[in-house]
Amino acid sequence: MALPDDFLPAADIPPQLASALQKARQCLSESLAQADNLAELTGQEPPSENWRALDLQRRRDLARVLTVSDFALDTLVRHPDWLQHLDANGELEAPPSAEALTAWLADRLEDAEDEAGLHAALRRFRRARMLGIVWRDLTRPTGIDMWSTAASVSRLAEVCLEGALVWLETHLEPRWGRPSARADGSEQRLVVLGMGKLGAGELNLSSDIDLIFAFPENGETEGGRKSLEHQEYFTRLGQKLIAALDAVTAEGFVFRVDMRLRPLGDGGPLVGSFASLAAYYQNQGREWERYAMLKARPVAGDLEAGTELLGHLRPFVYRRYLDFGAIESLREMKGLINREVKRRGMQANIKLGPGGIREVEFVVQAFQLIRGGRDTELQVTSLRTALERLPALGLLPPAVIDELLPDYVFLRDLEHALQAQEDRQTQNLPDDDLGRERLALALGMEDWPAVVARLEEVRAQVRQHFDAVIADPETELEEENAPNGADVSLDDWRELWQAELAGDEGCALLDEAGFADPATALRRLATLRQSRQVQTMQRIGYERLEALMPLLLDAVAGSDTPDIALERVLPLIEAVLRRTAYLALLRENPEALSHLMGLCGASPWIAEQLARYPLLLDELLTPETLYTPADKARLADELRQALARIPEDDEEAQLEALRVFKHAHVLRVAASDIAGTRHLMNVSDYLTYIAEVLLEAVLTMAWRHLVRKHGHPQRRDGSRAGIEPEFLIVGYGKLGGIELGYGSDLDLVFLHDAHTHGGTDGPRPLDAPVFFTRLGQRIIHLLTAVTPAGALYEVDMRLRPSGNAGLLVASLDAFADYQRREAWTWEHQALVRARVVAGHSRLAEGFAEIRCEILGRERDREALRAEVVKMRQKMRDHLSGKSGEGEFDLKHDPGGMVDIEFLCQYAVLSMGHETPELLEWSDNMRILETLEATARLPAEECRRLREAYLALRSAAHRASLTREPARGRDADFRAHRQAVIDAWQRLLEPES
Repeated sequence: MALPDDFLPAADIPPQLASALQKARQCLSESLAQADNLAELTGQEPPSENWRALDLQRRRDLARVLTVSDFALDTLVRHPDWLQHLDANGELEAPPSAEALTAWLADRLEDAEDEAGLHAALRRFRRARMLGIVWRDLTRPTGIDMWSTAASVSRLAEVCLEGALVWLETHLEPRWGRPSARADGSEQRLVVLGMGKLGAGELNLSSDIDLIFAFPENGETEGGRKSLEHQEYFTRLGQKLIAALDAVTAEGFVFRVDMRLRPLGDGGPLVGSFASLAAYYQNQGREWERYAMLKARPVAGDLEAGTELLGHLRPFVYRRYLDFGAIESLREMKGLINREVKRRGMQANIKLGPGGIREVEFVVQAFQLIRGGRDTELQVTSLRTALERLPALGLLPPAVIDELLPDYVFLRDLEHALQAQEDRQTQNLPDDDLGRERLALALGMEDWPAVVARLEEVRAQVRQHFDAVIADPETELEEENAPNGADVSLDDWRELWQAELAGDEGCALLDEAGFADPATALRRLATLRQSRQVQTMQRIGYERLEALMPLLLDAVAGSDTPDIALERVLPLIEAVLRRTAYLALLRENPEALSHLMGLCGASPWIAEQLARYPLLLDELLTPETLYTPADKARLADELRQALARIPEDDEEAQLEALRVFKHAHVLRVAASDIAGTRHLMNVSDYLTYIAEVLLEAVLTMAWRHLVRKHGHPQRRDGSRAGIEPEFLIVGYGKLGGIELGYGSDLDLVFLHDAHTHGGTDGPRPLDAPVFFTRLGQRIIHLLTAVTPAGALYEVDMRLRPSGNAGLLVASLDAFADYQRREAWTWEHQALVRARVVAGHSRLAEGFAEIRCEILGRERDREALRAEVVKMRQKMRDHLSGKSGEGEFDLKHDPGGMVDIEFLCQYAVLSMGHETPELLEWSDNMRILETLEATARLPAEECRRLREAYLALRSAAHRASLTREPARGRDADFRAHRQAVIDAWQRLLEPES
């Protein structure tokens, strides 16, 4: 049968492609005529009848596909009946499921009697499926896009791998048997890891598949005519699997297989045991192999074992710290690619050329390598998924993603259109008119100039974003004009650091850059450079230090006080000489260097914190959060997310995460304090929020630990305690008063309300008092245990009933009874500043009632006054009077903060029974505000006391940050002190 001229409509085909369309008509006519003749001889229905039954839209789609793709034309010419089968299967409209593909392939492989039959069945199956994929990609039915095409090709590869592997295992079993079981008794199979775009599930239309083969444990095969060591068995099996897919026969190939990403590449064993792979990556793994392993995913064989293997290798791929050294490796890889592209004249290559596919991949993978160990959301193989998660982590603005994603899709669509023409792996743009017009048609664009214009726009945007992430920061700085305001270049700083300048030249350079004492600065640099630590550094570390120091010195010179900044930052550099990822972090982020200088110049405390905990350098990368502490809700959410990334049974990692969280957020508070973006009250509030959120998390962790081992305790009514910890952590002192400072310890009291004679219901039951004592001990352990990031908080439990002689944890009843019968006046004073900071809401209500009852008692004012004054005098005798001439101890000297605290406590204890509003608050500021609002003290006196308290606390905070004693000049605080002394004498010492 000859197809009529209008069978393939030309309406949607540009005139310049008329010859391609005519070729398709002619080839199909000849093929169908032959097929009809053969059908007539065998008595079957002529294929042409099915073709004639195609509706107009299907014919238009067919014309489009055949005009663009020689592969599709060649396939339908060879197999004209396949179009009907694909249509009947629904493959022209939607991709088949993995289950359907697996079943179809299994049916075909049942008839394969030998490996030649296996090869033939796989190739015919793959060709048919690829015809459907190309059809859908070029016609774009509803729901089909580039990602769908890439997923379909990946799914096809996985099904072919698994189908071939299962067939080979069965076929070879009589000869070699099966591998012996693992030590745990489970079956062993080959593990096939998909790398690159196969691992990502984003293969292109004619991609190679990068694989790594592995097996769990050594041993020998069993049940065959000949027993083989597992290494040999899996090697032979792997070789046959590669041949099943990669060998070119008369039917073509299935997928080209690349095994060069395995350990030692072509020179290494084809297959490795889990133990050998783990040892290789731990001891010999290179940076580019980390890059490759980002996309590793089990795609065939024992998928569960493959996941287990990747779990063992995860620490190699994802570092727990921010690994900016990865950028250096990516930059080097990109440099190698650029040189090869230039050498081979491949600038137009849409994968490797400037602004191409590889640059988008590098942007995403840079963030995965740098931050994936910390932000586990990035531990995904899919580029699309990782890219879409970057904004939520604050790593790229949404606007950048809104450009990069469609740009990447366009490049991949262009790649697919290129490869659909001949089923050939290529990313080079065609130089012939026919190939160019085919691309324009495939992409749905008007003509080739329209394609070129869009491509240039996309590549420019991709290159811009790539440079922003990968570009060398030193190059960027050199392009700026005198970044520190002085005529000193990075080359000058490099010569100074490397001691290439004479002493007077070095001093002159430092003097020009604004150093007040150039000789001392030069001596400090020489001491560091000549230190044993620097001289014995490994090559990569030394190179990173050499690259950093010019940038560091430039940033130091740009600070307000270069001499102080240098003095304080050099100990930090010394601290990270053996942790060179932080050297890379600072070099790769010049803005972070600028923030570092500002903070270190303003606060030696911050400089010491950074030197002690270099991981805090991460915080310098995000100024928007560095100077904006999180509120309590956001703190709780951040901590919850951080802990959710860690396995519940990994206590060491959990403890470290808690400490990193605390240090990072306290640094943010200090940075905002120095920058003046936070009022003093907010500083204390935020420091208190941090403690509260951490205490809630620690209580939950401790409760789960105890409950898991011993079961739930019994409530007073006999019912079983729930999931939520039925326990109270009460904060006293600065914590209770919402007045925490930098480095404050926590005054805590632990309470419960369980059945005192009951026990827990677990496999190892405990009496309730023992359970809650262990819970308290566990909380203290979690707070005070020392990890690489230090302790969380120092804890003081001496304010519990009976102090150190009392029980670590008391019941609410026992606490109330103690407060009613045995507590001293100073303990009631302490109770004024007590509040629940973590624990069960029902128990918190019970504590609030007890507190109000005790504080609201009517007291003998004279006796109370005498007790308070006596206690204050005792404290003064021990703590005040140590200031120098003209100095004033902000806390302990007369007129200091402690006097104001005692005044507030006295007011609550003496007036609480008449003014219950005073019982509501635990912090001094609101107590003073309430005293004014209820007219219990004169308004002017309350105002002056509040002003004095704020001034004193502000000075104390500043002293903490500057590492100075908490003292002020008497002259600066004379008015505030007098206000406090006047109030003290009027209320507490009226006779004197």
